[in-house]
Amino acid sequence: MLFLLKMQNAAIQTHSLTRRFGELTAVDDVSFTVAPGQFFGFLGPNGAGKSTTIKMLTGLLEPTSGSIEILGQTFRASSLEVKRQIGVVPEGMALLGRLTAAEYLRFVGRMYGLDRETVNRRTEELLEFMQLANERKKLVTDFSHGMQKKLALAAAVIHGPKILFLDEPFEGVDAIAAGMLKAMLQGMIQRGATVFLTTHVLEIVERLCSHVAIISKGRLVANGSLEDLRAGVASTLPGEESSRKLTLEEIFLSIVGAGAEEPAQELSWLT
Repeated sequence: MLFLLKMQNAAIQTHSLTRRFGELTAVDDVSFTVAPGQFFGFLGPNGAGKSTTIKMLTGLLEPTSGSIEILGQTFRASSLEVKRQIGVVPEGMALLGRLTAAEYLRFVGRMYGLDRETVNRRTEELLEFMQLANERKKLVTDFSHGMQKKLALAAAVIHGPKILFLDEPFEGVDAIAAGMLKAMLQGMIQRGATVFLTTHVLEIVERLCSHVAIISKGRLVANGSLEDLRAGVASTLPGEESSRKLTLEEIFLSIVGAGAEEPAQELSWLT
């Protein structure tokens, strides 16, 4: 019975999560729940509070107020045991540039507490999978942006996390690598892991995510399955438009607003 109760815990849950920087409220009273095994998309315009939210969810920032639960446990910046169960690909990646890819992965694996044999085996598997095995002598600082992105993702999954946080993971990654990474993420979902994704590429979210939350000016303005959001927006449209299957871009623009009430500015020397 105890095992069943644990399985019912949300993977991620926030309660009135708020973060202020002086007079600026970057995240304002945000509450949502992500179930285990969900591929969850967290969307918003630039400056909406997405990266600030991820930093709080991964312990890089303390909330000003509110609370976070990860895998049923209250989470704070000092919650080391919870951090061992999550993986993170931050927007800036924060790699150690003076190491090779293999050295970096071994370092990360050991920091997560894996034994040397496991670290060495997974490092080799990840280098092959990410198509980095032929770059053994090259330092990370000499990698292209796309190669660094693949290495950051490899480091985020080397310990087999139960939750994976991804901040713009496909930026700068070529189409072949992106397809490979999408397949890997879908495999993680099928094995019961949870993926929390932020990206500006709405087509990727529409293809991968089952549930979406949208944040605007620090406040949560939509949260639900893609079908629920699609039905909600469609119900506001007239006639035949309401029966057409809306794209996520149309849903997003309808909910966020996109400044439709203001005339678009023009640059005189380009018109």
